This record gives sequence, C-alpha cells and structure tokens, in this order.
Amino acid sequence: MTPPLLEARNLRKVYTKRSGFFSRPDENVALDNFSFTIGGDDPVFIAIAGESGSGKTTLAQMLLGFTRPTSGEVLYRGQNIHHLNADSQKQFRQEVQAVFQDPFAVYNPFYRIDHILHTPIRKFNLASSRKEAENMILEALATVGLRPEDTLGRYPHQLSGGQRQRITVARTLLLRPRLVIADEPVSMVDASLRATILESMYKVHQDYGISFLYITHDLTTAYQVSDSIVILYRGIVAEAGDIEAVIKNPQHPYTQELVNSIPMPSLGQNWIASDDSMGTEAVDNVMHQVSKGCKYATRCPHVMERCRQNQPPLYQVGQGQVAACYLYDETPALTGDNLTDTLHRRPDFRQ
Repeated sequence: MTPPLLEARNLRKVYTKRSGFFSRPDENVALDNFSFTIGGDDPVFIAIAGESGSGKTTLAQMLLGFTRPTSGEVLYRGQNIHHLNADSQKQFRQEVQAVFQDPFAVYNPFYRIDHILHTPIRKFNLASSRKEAENMILEALATVGLRPEDTLGRYPHQLSGGQRQRITVARTLLLRPRLVIADEPVSMVDASLRATILESMYKVHQDYGISFLYITHDLTTAYQVSDSIVILYRGIVAEAGDIEAVIKNPQHPYTQELVNSIPMPSLGQNWIASDDSMGTEAVDNVMHQVSKGCKYATRCPHVMERCRQNQPPLYQVGQGQVAACYLYDETPALTGDNLTDTLHRRPDFRQ
C-alpha cells in the first residue's frame, strides 16, 4: 500500500517560558493531539480556521518542517520529515510548497521578478532550455491572472501586494507540487484583491490537481473556496467536516459563535452581541486557569461539570461532520481522532 503524501500523527506543540531564573516554566499548549492525512491522489481544498492563538500557524510550521513538534510526528510518504535523506528532502520541498502571509517579506529586494521565477526551475531542473523555462513562466503568470509586461523585469517593490502574492502562487505552480500550504495568504492585501488571489489559488487547484491547505481566520473566504474545514480552538479541534455543513449548520458552540460573529451588511447592527459582565482581562485569567477538560468551557453557554474534567472526543454529529462536545455524547465518537475520512468527503455542491 502506497503511503500518503503527508500525514500528521498526534501532533502536540508546547511552548515554555520562564518569568524568572528560579521560577517554574509556564507552558502554552499551541497544538494538542492533531492527526490527519492528505493522500495526494485526490486533490482537496481544506481550510484550517480559528481565531488568533488557535494553533493554525503552528500547525503550518510543523507540516512544513520549520518547527519540530513536542510530540507526535509529520510523515512525508511514510517517513518522518526530520529524518529525510538529501534526495527525499528535495522531493519533499518540491511536492509540498508554501504561500506565506506577508507578500512583502518573502522577496529579496535585490533581485528582479525574473530571477525569482527562474530560480526554482534551475534548482529543480524543470526545463531543458531557457526557451522552455520562459514558456513555463508565461503559463504560470497567465494562470494567476498576471501579464508578463506588468511583472517581468521589475523589482518586488515596484509591484503591488496583490501582484506579489500572485507571483508567489505562480512560483509555486512552476514546481507542480502535490500540496500547497497557504498561511493567511490574503490577510495583508486589500479587500478588493482577496477574491482575485483566492480565485487564482482555486484555479490552480482545479486545473492542475493540486491540494491546498488554506489557513485562515476568515470563515467567509474559507466557505468560498474550500471543500472541507477544521475549526481549531486553543490547539484543539472543535469541529470539522464538509464546509457546507459546518458553516450552515455549526454544531459546536464555538463554531456557532464564530459563524454568528460574521458581520452582516446591516447598518446600525452590531457585529457581535457583547456581555460586559466580565472584563477581557478577567476572562483571560479564568481561561489560563483551565488545565484539563474542554478549553471552551469558560465561554460555553452549555457548560456541564464533566466539561471541566475531561476534553470531549470528536463525535459524529452528521454525515461528514464531527464536533468535540459532550452535547452529542449519544452519537458515535470518532475512532483515533484522525480527521482523514471526515475531511475527504467531497461535498455535493462542489461537483
């Protein structure tokens, strides 16, 4: 049996910080017991969503091999990514690519765009001649909606943020990867350009059969482009499944809070109904006191005593939808906490 392209097994990342030399280190669990698989044969577009501090970027950094997990492992074609030999490491870097959040920081300002696009072709021996390389670049630019006369020959600072981010997608496309991990790729560009960039990514996904892991805090854009979604809360999977089911019929109280906080175009209407009975600092203090049980217990309107004692498993709350909440303890629990089957169900509305 062929091993999957990328597999996360029980990933856990804990950051420690000391406030003094003799003090005990404070622990911050950024991600806890996360498991899922991307096969590579059937291209998928999966969103990882949640508020700031939920563990999204930590997950991306571990999947790319930039951050080592405290426990658990990331496997590329059955091998731990931190134990790959030189050839396998090169193949991994070609097949698993990244699009980062900041379209300004990823470029060397001393090189023209031409150099940035020719470099991966040269390093991975993707073209047999300069003419073939140029044709590959022109095709990649056209795929993401850029004209060569507007981009080639220029320096990064001469392009807009949206153009720079689309150049990043074009550069990724040149390598023909099997998976692209996009960490907040549109959060630092103008709202008018976000749809263009996401459309480019989805076109690459459809036309070239490339899987995307789209990391975002924006449920609106996640719904527009994704097949499936994982909702993270403080490092734990709160809910996961088909994007249509999770967004239109959220089951976990945290997902319901996120969906209800999406601003509606109604003048004079508040985005989020606030409760000022407890200040922000007080809420944070209470949250940090929770060492076991459901991490959403301090904010949940349905909290029960058992919620404070043990973290609930993922329950099957619908077809292709799971939620970590004791409200659904009469339904079957997901075996092994691996989200593979749940995330790889293709929703009918995408067909």
